[in-house]
Amino acid sequence: MLVTTRTDGRPSVCVVNAGVLPHPVTGLDTVAFVARGGTAKLANLRANPYATLVFRAGWEWVAVRGPVDLAGPDDPLPGVELDRLLRDIYHAAGGDHPDLAEYDRVMAAERRVAVLLHPHHFTTNPAGTEHQETP
Repeated sequence: MLVTTRTDGRPSVCVVNAGVLPHPVTGLDTVAFVARGGTAKLANLRANPYATLVFRAGWEWVAVRGPVDLAGPDDPLPGVELDRLLRDIYHAAGGDHPDLAEYDRVMAAERRVAVLLHPHHFTTNPAGTEHQETP
């Protein structure tokens, strides 16, 4: 789940598929996802480049917060090959596409943007709060 801030200060929440990979410029670990051009989440991130991503597995969860870099047709990131980065993020998030040329074509047509979150703060459920599902 992605949490951004709207221009009026209210939170905006949506579901994204994300993965961890090295930042294409710094090489540091980053949490990344791909956003479609023209979306509210992208407008929010351009206005306030800071986000929270929340991951959940069973009863365990972790929230990762930090500033973001954008790399896309309207958000150039020097030294970054966008097609390659979008593919890398797709694979890091668990995707496997049978036709990468078609994938590249669709990403370009939809003006997709790579969102790279620098993980500065982590929050998780405290130890000892594990839950077991009742049958």
